[in-house]
Amino acid sequence: MRSADVVRQSRFYNGVMKAAVFDEFRGPIRVQTVPVPECPDDGAVIRVAACGICRSDWHGWMGHDPDIRLPHVPGHELAGTVACAGSGVRRWSEGDRVTVPFCCGCGICEPCRRGHTHICHEYTQPGFTQWGAFAEYVVIRHADVNLVALPDSVGFSAAASLGCRFATAFRGIVTQARLQPGQTLAVFGCGGVGLSAVMIGAAAGARVAAVDVRDERLEAAAAAGADVVVDGRCCDPVRTIRRETDGGADVAVDALGSRDTCRQSVLCLRRHGRQVQIGLTLGPDADPSVPMSRVVAFELKLIGSHGMPAVGYRPMLEMIESGRLQPERLISSELSLEDGAEYLTRMDAFPGRGPAVIRFS
Repeated sequence: MRSADVVRQSRFYNGVMKAAVFDEFRGPIRVQTVPVPECPDDGAVIRVAACGICRSDWHGWMGHDPDIRLPHVPGHELAGTVACAGSGVRRWSEGDRVTVPFCCGCGICEPCRRGHTHICHEYTQPGFTQWGAFAEYVVIRHADVNLVALPDSVGFSAAASLGCRFATAFRGIVTQARLQPGQTLAVFGCGGVGLSAVMIGAAAGARVAAVDVRDERLEAAAAAGADVVVDGRCCDPVRTIRRETDGGADVAVDALGSRDTCRQSVLCLRRHGRQVQIGLTLGPDADPSVPMSRVVAFELKLIGSHGMPAVGYRPMLEMIESGRLQPERLISSELSLEDGAEYLTRMDAFPGRGPAVIRFS
């Protein structure tokens, strides 16, 4: 590390930080004192103000992600301020309020040159390919192409909740599936991604049907703007949605990522419908079967949505600033680092009514 960086960093910290670390998959997550990451010439060290707790982090802790090397610090939904910018960084300075996509690009490869840094050939992901933001500081490589300026009107907790769930849902519904006012949207699974999809669909002027198997999640979906809530415990979601949408949804989102919800989100579509797969199908739900005969017969479109590049944040942030989108309403709790680490281990039980966020300040 260059001596100038050490001087700049010393104003923020003394070389160590608190972080939640696990040494084995499915093992304890303990808050420890560890070294602060060094600031690379092309990157920035972010002082974390808030970090979301996502089911993707749970999958990582379970051992479902091949990128993770132990010991490891999870956390990929972050917001905070720039503590240090490397010598090659031109757009960012100490103290800037920022957030970041959960999947970061190199800025050089073919997808990055086309603006698709979220599907970079040499991607980096805080909390997966590197230590993440369940820590007081986190390093972000290639800062000029990956950091996103955070308006003063958007709080750190709300910004942290954008990083994976909300941004992925926004791009999947608005950019990829091109949901239009007056169309119908079906959302399977009302966790963080699903509630985000409900709110975004309602703000886009669609009629929204939301499916879950827990009363509190269905209530949260109704509060987020769902016109119809479907209890998957007591009825056939596909038949109900096709009835409630007069023949099928225009767009369906699998926000959970299970074999059942993936199949149901395809089968509930009307002709020329679009299915958006956001929920990760990992572990026992890996590679679900798709009713391809229906895809062919109805000329359906199957769309994957894996985050959003930094250049795509502006329309979403404008809707938040205007009040049309209010992601802070979806947050169910703000936790300490210690409580957040424990909460992560219970994500398989889908605790809470919506996203939980770790707050550092």
